[in-house]
Amino acid sequence: MIDMVSENRVLIIGCGDIGIRVAGLEQSAGKQVAALSRSDASSKKLLTHGINPIFGDLDEAITLDGLKGDAAVIYYFAPPPSAGDGDPRIAALLNTLNGSALPNRLVYISTSGVYGDCGGAWVTEDWPVNPRSDRARRRVSAEQRLTEWSLLNGVATVILRVPGIYGPGRLPVERIRRGTPVVCEDESPWSNRIHADDLAQACFLAARVGQTEHIYNISDGNPTTMSDYFNRVADLLRLPRPPVISMEEARRSLGPSILSFLEESKRLDNRRMLDGLGVVLRYPDLSSGLPTCLE
Repeated sequence: MIDMVSENRVLIIGCGDIGIRVAGLEQSAGKQVAALSRSDASSKKLLTHGINPIFGDLDEAITLDGLKGDAAVIYYFAPPPSAGDGDPRIAALLNTLNGSALPNRLVYISTSGVYGDCGGAWVTEDWPVNPRSDRARRRVSAEQRLTEWSLLNGVATVILRVPGIYGPGRLPVERIRRGTPVVCEDESPWSNRIHADDLAQACFLAARVGQTEHIYNISDGNPTTMSDYFNRVADLLRLPRPPVISMEEARRSLGPSILSFLEESKRLDNRRMLDGLGVVLRYPDLSSGLPTCLE
């Protein structure tokens, strides 16, 4: 006989900055929060936030038995591996959960990179996925696996497609200090962002909203160019703005990781997030959000 889940328990997989923020929201709502931990240092950090650590490593499936619990909600924030075609980490979790008390809901942070390059168009959740980078292809694989598992097991899932996250401790300070160039403004792609606090709120609400939608774009709804973002951060930190080069020069001189972002341009439509999840943005644009990063 399978045990019933406890409505008072929450489990976080991948409890970094966003996970700790979500844990705080859940604790304020009276929930008991546990999180996966693979080291003593991680466990100690979790305990300082009142989070119960459960030892395990997503890369060692045999260590995950401690996750067979009674959590009503699971937040999955762990990234895929840095290589390969799929995401064996989420596969290991889902295989572990089979045969145990299944959660009522699983909230998964994906990436807006699954849409690929959209030529600067406004993109809704109905836009077809067209990943161009290996990391985005791994996210698409994880989304598909999770969707199939949730349908098979009757577990409600919510997939949050998230762009660049900024907030205290999350600014590209070293890049600005290194003087890595940016592309001239008229060639710079559109990019999207969300403040860490607003992302945490979206995750928290995704665990509670009536299951009317499966996928949500998460964004402040005010995209800017990538060059504009780096210039604003430099101004905030009172550092020199990055040097400016053409896209042609960027393709010759910048590494493949940076180029993969420069070659994708999209503007995320966040109306489903606002209307469906009920998110009330604390920081609807960079002008309101960036100053908080120095607090």
